[in-house]
Amino acid sequence: MSETILIADDHPLFRQALALAVGQVLPRAKVVEAGTLAAAAHAATVAENLRLILLDLKMPGAVGYSGIAMLHAECPEVPILVVSSAEGAAAAEEVRAFGAIGFLPKDSDLGEIERAIARALGGQPVRAVPAGQTPLDSIRREVAELTPMQFKVLLAVLEGQLNKQIAHALGISEATVKAHMTAIMRKLDVSNRTQAALVARSLGLDLRH
Repeated sequence: MSETILIADDHPLFRQALALAVGQVLPRAKVVEAGTLAAAAHAATVAENLRLILLDLKMPGAVGYSGIAMLHAECPEVPILVVSSAEGAAAAEEVRAFGAIGFLPKDSDLGEIERAIARALGGQPVRAVPAGQTPLDSIRREVAELTPMQFKVLLAVLEGQLNKQIAHALGISEATVKAHMTAIMRKLDVSNRTQAALVARSLGLDLRH
């Protein structure tokens, strides 16, 4: 059964942008769109294998954080990622208080949205980037702190190599490759190889043409 992602936003073009981001993270996912809170609530109740809800706070039928509360009540096990134009750190804290897994401003770039979707799907909290800091600044710093061998392992993952292939190419054991991958994922704050690859690609590290 294919996984379903619900996008609840009253702007069709932004729904398309979110659908594009979902397609990069879960290419086979079924995307269901809703332009009002009532439509989103109905879609959430009938969707099969619903994995994630992407929600705008400011949409018809919603007052304040009521959208989060309603959808969380309908689907308490499904993570809700708020992608909204609501401003300030207070909004980010409030959405989590009402049951959302995290908050992103609508002006986040596509790579940041993709990483947030991947984290939310993995059950990891999503935090907005502090004001004055570009979405990739903190990740660039983490990548810069990778050891030369860790960087080589990350590039090999980008090429689609398995641990056995990486070990052979770099002249190290598979156990060492796994240890490097664990360190890489910890530094990049991701939970699997796919998410690590998404982060690397967002930084322009994918050298394939």
